[in-house]
Amino acid sequence: MNFNTKVIHGGQHHESATGSVNVPVFLTSTFAQKSPGVHSGYEYSRAANPTRQALEDSLASIENGARGLAFGSGLAAIDCVLKLLNPGDEVVAVDDLYGGTYRMFTRLFEKYQLKFTFVNFDDVSKIADVITDKTKLIWVETPTNPLMKLVDIKAVVEIAKGKDILVAVDNTFATPYIQRPIDLGADIVMHSATKYLGGHSDVIAGALIAKDAELGEKLHFIQFASGGILGPHDSYLVLRGIKTLALRMQRHSDNGLAVAQYLEKHPAVDKVIYPGLESHPQYDLAKSQMKESGGMVSFTFKSGKKEDAVKFLERVKVFTLAESLGGVESLANHPALMTHASIPADKREELGITDDLVRLSVGIEDAEDLIADLERAFS
Repeated sequence: MNFNTKVIHGGQHHESATGSVNVPVFLTSTFAQKSPGVHSGYEYSRAANPTRQALEDSLASIENGARGLAFGSGLAAIDCVLKLLNPGDEVVAVDDLYGGTYRMFTRLFEKYQLKFTFVNFDDVSKIADVITDKTKLIWVETPTNPLMKLVDIKAVVEIAKGKDILVAVDNTFATPYIQRPIDLGADIVMHSATKYLGGHSDVIAGALIAKDAELGEKLHFIQFASGGILGPHDSYLVLRGIKTLALRMQRHSDNGLAVAQYLEKHPAVDKVIYPGLESHPQYDLAKSQMKESGGMVSFTFKSGKKEDAVKFLERVKVFTLAESLGGVESLANHPALMTHASIPADKREELGITDDLVRLSVGIEDAEDLIADLERAFS
């Protein structure tokens, strides 16, 4: 199937008992058995639920993976991946991480004797410099949050080849409509399905997709044993969101480019960070690795003042000042004060997450209205 067909039909089947076109929401914790241990494939909803199974099959289909798994949040999905590791193992991670991922790595899992090394993946050769015989995982975000850096997934996979190192990619910003890491060689794809997969700001959810069945079964055991599953109603909402993913992502991308081009010409703006602009330092990589450039745009002010960023964010009306991203509505965010506040100030400064940095999640409204709103906020 091509992608537009796959988001609707991939891995999906009509409900067998009634022929229902949409999978029902199976609000049940347990399932009747014909005889002890003899059941229809479902025994307890923590292990499997038909609604969640439909979502997980869809996830595997759209990312071209062997097994999909749905979790109660994106962080629950990351937690599952880290539980593949053992004390003493080492993780190499991109330095410009989502704040919640950085917090989990440094404040939760370091105390269980996992070692995390953060590297600027702009130059992937730096990854090889820090790999040891204890390295078991390379954690990639591309594009990164909030600085929109890109990582050459194929190059990272090549570095890990033959070394018993898993490559996991946070594909939240791009989505499988724009970028499919498993096709580029990655072992695991992670999504905060709260964002573009759900697409309507009405659910908290996470997803993992494993490249092969053996790894998928290991992750499923951790999901089952740890219990961080997604409930059936939330599974239904994400599955419904996926059906319009291609349409929404194309609109997000078109609007994102229009907003980025407007910002690049505005006299108050210093730097615009968007993969679809030729000014992006990795524009060529974006063209080769991504189908479109997505709806996430970050920018800074020529003044460099936090006060200007705050004033701007207080004035937007069509854009909503809020955390999160990826919904049909446009959102505006101040990373240093909001989504990345858990990263120490000196670390933010080192990365380039300055106090005048604004991150926009460009929605699917009319681009003219979004640009008019930005113009009012600047004035």
